[in-house]
Amino acid sequence: MRAVTVRPSAGKSLEVREVPDPVPGAGDLLVDGISVGVCGTDREIVAGGLGRAPRGEDRLILGHESLGRVRQAPAGSGFAAGDLVVGVVRRPDPEPCGACARGEFDMCRNGRYTERGIRERHGYASRFWTVESDYAVRLDPSLERVGVLLEPATVLAKAWEQVERIGARSWFAPERVLVTGAGPIGLLAALLGAQRGLDVHVLDRVTSGPKPALVAALGATYHSGSIEDVASALRPDVVIEGTGAGDVVLGAMRGTASYGIVCLIGVSPEGHRMPVEAGALNNELVRGNIAVVGSVNANLRHYHAGAEALRRADPAWLERVITRRVPLRDAADAFTARDGDIKVVIDLD
Repeated sequence: MRAVTVRPSAGKSLEVREVPDPVPGAGDLLVDGISVGVCGTDREIVAGGLGRAPRGEDRLILGHESLGRVRQAPAGSGFAAGDLVVGVVRRPDPEPCGACARGEFDMCRNGRYTERGIRERHGYASRFWTVESDYAVRLDPSLERVGVLLEPATVLAKAWEQVERIGARSWFAPERVLVTGAGPIGLLAALLGAQRGLDVHVLDRVTSGPKPALVAALGATYHSGSIEDVASALRPDVVIEGTGAGDVVLGAMRGTASYGIVCLIGVSPEGHRMPVEAGALNNELVRGNIAVVGSVNANLRHYHAGAEALRRADPAWLERVITRRVPLRDAADAFTARDGDIKVVIDLD
């Protein structure tokens, strides 16, 4: 079968090549791949800055944002041929830390987890793939065109869970949320905020293209000014920060309302330095009872929450988030940025 492969830590090694067909183990689903999403993590792996091949191999099959259809399912698994499924990305260490042992493998403390398509496990960017039935999530059949958005949606399901758990430390009735960044993560953060009935605002640099219209279609408000101006005008109760840009991160912390929550989900480039008045920032956070939390990855309950969020969403809106589809044979094109790109998907069938 054909698969999208790369030699981790080696730039310019992306290749669609023939690899052995997967052999399902006991309890595994055999799945026909439909599509995989491409994100910044994938691009970093392709550039040679991230990723690990399975032990004893020199190439890694990419793809952690999966979507497929079950071809074969073991008896008693709860799945059947024809089911639309997504595979979970992370697996706990065989000798897990306390968090992993309790199913909270997204909060791993010892760092010995593995991840499909990223770290020591082949991904889902192949014509066929297998997945343990315990790490597969069924999707509503209506999501066949857009279910590949589930994995990024799980990241936001977890982020919102973190916000709500922190808010529950005392009375918490948020009204206004500011999402920074209108890429796939930001748009899905806005979607989940709108589904919670909040007044949603999204900040991004661009003023044209599909992003403003996608935000407006959610009933949310789009902004393109500075983080300082937008945050000071809104005084949001919650900020979901998806850019990782240092000035935006600091502006979000400084501009949040008292007893606000800032959830950081964007990864920052390293090596860039900027002056920070740490004392003043500390005073603002302390005196405002402001909480700042980082959030990444997802566990099984977040996958199920994300699947429900996608089921409730307008499928036409989700389809518009996917701005470009690339056939498997041209997979390399998916890693070349184009104007207007939001979510790029590789179709595997």
